[in-house]
Amino acid sequence: MTEISAALRTATGDLSSAGVPSPRADAEILLAHVLQTSRGDMVRMAVLGKPLSDEQDGTYTELIRRRVAREPLQHLTGTAPFADLELLVGPGVFVPRPETETLVAMAAADLAGISKPIVVDLCTGSGAIPLALRQQVPSARVIGVELSPEAHAWAKRNATHTGLDVDMRLGDAGHAADELIGLVDLVTCNPPYVPTDAIPIDPEVAQHDPSMALYGGSADGLAIPLAMAARAAELLKPGGVLLMEHADVQRQSLLAALSKTEKWADLSDHDDPTGRPRVARAVRA
Repeated sequence: MTEISAALRTATGDLSSAGVPSPRADAEILLAHVLQTSRGDMVRMAVLGKPLSDEQDGTYTELIRRRVAREPLQHLTGTAPFADLELLVGPGVFVPRPETETLVAMAAADLAGISKPIVVDLCTGSGAIPLALRQQVPSARVIGVELSPEAHAWAKRNATHTGLDVDMRLGDAGHAADELIGLVDLVTCNPPYVPTDAIPIDPEVAQHDPSMALYGGSADGLAIPLAMAARAAELLKPGGVLLMEHADVQRQSLLAALSKTEKWADLSDHDDPTGRPRVARAVRA
């Protein structure tokens, strides 16, 4: 039998050689997953010289092989942490990113003091944003809209998994929630925004995130975001707020395009924790 510490060393070396950005952390997370325990408890077991069973060793070796091939870590564990939630993810859905938590924090702040707010999340993917908001603002009525049947299925699973009451709708976000036109307090959106001729550098993104969730439909990546902003303008009541994630190079172009429509006031943009431009905020005029 292989000791946990030895398995970790071998796995870390293999992942490092494959160019995985955080080899030690990934090795530990995957081994904790195999052992069905916390990462901290797994490390303590390694210090104590605990062994892996043959079955555990084989399972771990296979997971490391798949991670070396740059299959996303979250696909291997089946979960992704997001804003105090543990979401289910896998093939067919965009893996939620930590930087999107910036949008959630801003949204919760905008909803503070509003009695029974109505929130619509466009391009909802796994349901990360609407579920996190429903958890943080229990009084809110929250709707998530997703075009992809595969991603919508993940969003529904996550609503069930978390036990949070979010209305996950399958359909074109550009025509979403007709019954709420002019009534919505907040629209959130993390749309596809990668320029059509740009290929993401990370294999995990380029090879495994759905193209529908990545590419923004134009050379500047803003065709879909601006279509979502147009729908948001229809849904929001005067004074309602749009929060939209964007690429770090799109700050000026997105704000300029929103300003030209004359539907928005108090345009601003906000950095994520890494200091990169991340979330545009606009108030419905």
